[in-house]
Amino acid sequence: MEKRERIYLFDTTLRDGQQTPGIDFSVEDKIAIAGMLDAVGIDYVEGGYPGANPTDTAFFAERRTTRAKLTAFGMTKRAGVSASNDPGLATLLDSQSDAVCLVAKSWDYHVDVALGISNDENLVCICESVKAVAAAAKEAMVDCEHFFDGYKANRDYALACAKTAYDAGARWIVLCDTNGGTQPDEVTEIVADVIAAGIPGTFLGIHAHNDTGQAVANSLAAVRAGVRQVQGTLNGIGERCGNANIITLAATLALKPRYMNRFVLGIDAEGLTELTGLSRGFDELLNRAPDPQLPYVGASAFATKAGIHASALLKDPKTYEHVDPEQVGNMRRVMVSDQGGKSNFINELQKRGIVVSKDDPRLDRLIAMVKEREAAGYAYEGADASFELLALRELGSVPHFFHVDSFRVMVERRYDSHGRIKTVSEAVVKLDIDGRPVMSVSEGDGPVNALDRAFRKDLGKFQSEIADLKLADYKVRILNGGTDAITRVLIESIDDDGVRWWTVGVSENIIDASFQALVDSIVFKLMKNRKMAGRAAAE
Repeated sequence: MEKRERIYLFDTTLRDGQQTPGIDFSVEDKIAIAGMLDAVGIDYVEGGYPGANPTDTAFFAERRTTRAKLTAFGMTKRAGVSASNDPGLATLLDSQSDAVCLVAKSWDYHVDVALGISNDENLVCICESVKAVAAAAKEAMVDCEHFFDGYKANRDYALACAKTAYDAGARWIVLCDTNGGTQPDEVTEIVADVIAAGIPGTFLGIHAHNDTGQAVANSLAAVRAGVRQVQGTLNGIGERCGNANIITLAATLALKPRYMNRFVLGIDAEGLTELTGLSRGFDELLNRAPDPQLPYVGASAFATKAGIHASALLKDPKTYEHVDPEQVGNMRRVMVSDQGGKSNFINELQKRGIVVSKDDPRLDRLIAMVKEREAAGYAYEGADASFELLALRELGSVPHFFHVDSFRVMVERRYDSHGRIKTVSEAVVKLDIDGRPVMSVSEGDGPVNALDRAFRKDLGKFQSEIADLKLADYKVRILNGGTDAITRVLIESIDDDGVRWWTVGVSENIIDASFQALVDSIVFKLMKNRKMAGRAAAE
């Protein structure tokens, strides 16, 4: 069998994806997303532009990827300034990145209008910048911005930009369809010409935008034509119509015979099963409803209503499924059957150390419970800790750490001594810990903060165990309209071990929903401590 070639996946969610209207990642968001991408096997994670804003600068200072190469994005050096004296380039070289992706103009129109320099000066900027990155022992790559439009306007100059980057030592020269208007057949022809001009396909990448709905198709056309790096974003986010969806690309390259028989990815079979969770977990982090019709990972991607389709599907799934949904971590949904998804549940439980057989009636009860609760508004794809606790309560056991007798939150709006309006939140929590009643009172910056402080003020003998517990994020989603709307709250927690987990609460009352998520967070922390202690004792 002929040796398969390597395809490298480059994710630009944290940089190009952040151009999406309404999306603004915090440092904690970026750390969490980078960890998710790293875990599934993405080769490159582009973290942003260090030095351009405090968030990106702080993110690179906190880098935590282990497998993926963390990539810093920035401009080539300015004309008239040496590479060693350009402050922007210096920031890229000083960042805690493995690679640097330099954006370079490759359309002569942009060189003239946007940069206001000569074509030759632009080539000098590309050359010297790439050499500076290589000299700093970082992997150098160049995004040839507007390459396809530039090629169609001035083929020789667009090729000169790409060739200059290659000759200067760039590991990757990425051909960008920045305006997203290029068609797949054009991509095929142009990539072939670039390779014929002397740049091997093993040094070429593709960066496609989705303005004609063909970003994934253009990326795959480029792969067939010879490129070996593919760029995209989670769920295809990005400015205007978005970027190529890297999840769709990964699944297609790994599972479709015309690609899987020729290429190998950094994502293995286990990583592929994480794609659905990655997609939905990312949407939960963005606090938006997942698109049910996303290819491979959408809730409706393998859903069939009753009728001839469902009848055939139950006899043989291949009749209406182009791949096995479990290969990407999704599940089959046949409306006339309650058996779909058992294997997926078993796999999810096994990952958490919970072993259950397929014919165990408790598994049926758990699946029914999850479906019932998700219909009520809970979302367990984005609340891993709450799901684990729910499963343990049905399939195993959760120690009785404490009992919540009651809680009360008061919000008072008043004037201070200077006549300024001041809002004060106060919470009271009553607990029972081993038969000992505990009442805690605390004020906070808002009702949820006050409730959190009161809840964790005195947990008796467990107090020391939650000393390092911190709430990293808090998200609210209104699930239906009106003043009596159902509210879903997601809380992200972190401790000094660097472990992060999400919990969920749902109620007509936002404070009650928040309290549910807070309780789950603390119980999960206590359970986690016991797991770690058990492992340490076993070792």
